[in-house]
Amino acid sequence: MPLARVDEAGCIEMVMTSLAARRGGWIVTANLDILRRHVLDRGFRELVRPASLFVADGMPLVWASVLRGLPLPQRVSGSDLILTLSARAARHAHPVFLIGGDSGTAEQAAQRLRSQCPGLRVAGTWYPPPGFERDPAHMPALRDALQAAQPAIVYVALGCPKQDQLIGALYPDFPQMWWIGVGISFSLLAGRLRRAPRWAQRAGLEWACRLWQEPRRLAVRYLVHGLPFALLLLLMSALARWLPRLR
Repeated sequence: MPLARVDEAGCIEMVMTSLAARRGGWIVTANLDILRRHVLDRGFRELVRPASLFVADGMPLVWASVLRGLPLPQRVSGSDLILTLSARAARHAHPVFLIGGDSGTAEQAAQRLRSQCPGLRVAGTWYPPPGFERDPAHMPALRDALQAAQPAIVYVALGCPKQDQLIGALYPDFPQMWWIGVGISFSLLAGRLRRAPRWAQRAGLEWACRLWQEPRRLAVRYLVHGLPFALLLLLMSALARWLPRLR
């Protein structure tokens, strides 16, 4: 995965500069699960290939870059970016649109964004009904809503791979907009889930806080798939750096 060597401020500047030129894009906020899918699933790699920017939303990815000798400047979290990017969007009168979350979550997240980002215009929200990805009849209504709202930035909070599938389907129709997959961010903004404290985020333990709150949903993802892949990622990153020196 071609992770961009960019920090959060640099990512925001790229979006703002592009919007000033009336160009859009697609940001993949890659955590460990998204990277695992990218490595193991050819179909997923092809799905996200058109993305404009891949950023490291996960401390294991940052640690792996350090072990490889090509350190990334910073973790760029979708849950942080939705606030900092929205604050800049408010200053430049760029409206945003929220897609995803559980019923009512997008509206609550929109209220929180308005309160924390004075002047921000939320052009609309859309809650996808269960099974929407298997029923193409839902897509025309969403396209019509986006066409009417004309947001500059679209946040999609459906989790991987649903949010990537939705963005992949809509991005070609609205290339002037920036599309950003933000995972569980709406639930965090709405207060339905608690985010890990900053020290836990810096220590790479945010997953443990999520697992404590949603053990049934996340146990397999984190413990069965995530931890072994993280260890393999760190090992392979270290070997990629040091083995050539031993030859």
